[in-house]
Amino acid sequence: MANEELNKRVYVREIKEQLGLEQLTGNGESLNRWAIAPDINRPGLELSGYLESNDLKRVVILGTKEYEYMSKFDYDTQRSRYEIITDSYTPCIILSGEFAPMAALIDLANNKNFPIFRYEGQTYQLIVDLVSYLSEKLAQTDSLYGVMMNIYGRGIMITGKSGIGKSELALDLINRGHMLVADDRVDVRRVHKSILCEAPRILKRMLEIRGLGIVDVTRMFGANAYLNRCQLDFVIKLVNYDESMENDRLNPINETIDVLGLEVPMLIIPITVGKSLSVIIEAAVSNYLLTKLGFNSNEDFKARYRKELEMKVNDR
Repeated sequence: MANEELNKRVYVREIKEQLGLEQLTGNGESLNRWAIAPDINRPGLELSGYLESNDLKRVVILGTKEYEYMSKFDYDTQRSRYEIITDSYTPCIILSGEFAPMAALIDLANNKNFPIFRYEGQTYQLIVDLVSYLSEKLAQTDSLYGVMMNIYGRGIMITGKSGIGKSELALDLINRGHMLVADDRVDVRRVHKSILCEAPRILKRMLEIRGLGIVDVTRMFGANAYLNRCQLDFVIKLVNYDESMENDRLNPINETIDVLGLEVPMLIIPITVGKSLSVIIEAAVSNYLLTKLGFNSNEDFKARYRKELEMKVNDR
């Protein structure tokens, strides 16, 4: 996966189409440049003539502030400063504002066949839209095996060894009003501090049930039974029950799992024949939501138990 991540890129032509940019300079060949960083460059230091700093492979945005600053200089000075940000490493320049582009910049770009665009809108909106787009396109990706569900508005991944009943559990949860995101294989993508999950294209809306085959959950249960994508909030791992798990019933097995460098909370649930597993999963998710709000039933019970023991000791 490491080599694949290093080779990720977004071509300038894709950026142009995504943001609906007006092209001011450069021909079709200039659109073959690419960006590899999910960020932008507002070139304050470079425009001041400082050569030691250059954000390689970042899209440059020039707004009204940059225009007003460069207006103080003559044509030759402007051209020498713009030379820094139109090198072979810069994907493109996007102008944001109602000002007319400077002749020094346009002449330099035409000479280099360098792409310059204009964005109709506010600079802050351009930054938000561009960074969001690049972050998703250049995000780290991986595939995990399990069932991804949206339960009570949270993204829950259910894992466990093959044959333990994950897909059958998903079918029951769908029947109880929850939503399927992916069955068997879950494609995950890290965007900033979040993990986004979805099914591979060939598996979207599909659920495999042993003895029944493949079912399309949207046709069987309706459009509300499927969600195209959701954020990963919590992992539930199903394991076969072992008698040693009776030793500490008040301390559930809470762990974390590393997903693309982020630690995601994970609860291990032992299962036995005859248990209503879908109800247990719903309770686990509800308890997780309460824990996020600062409530912990296990700790509350332990506190009550200690208080009860203290009262009995004091009564003696």
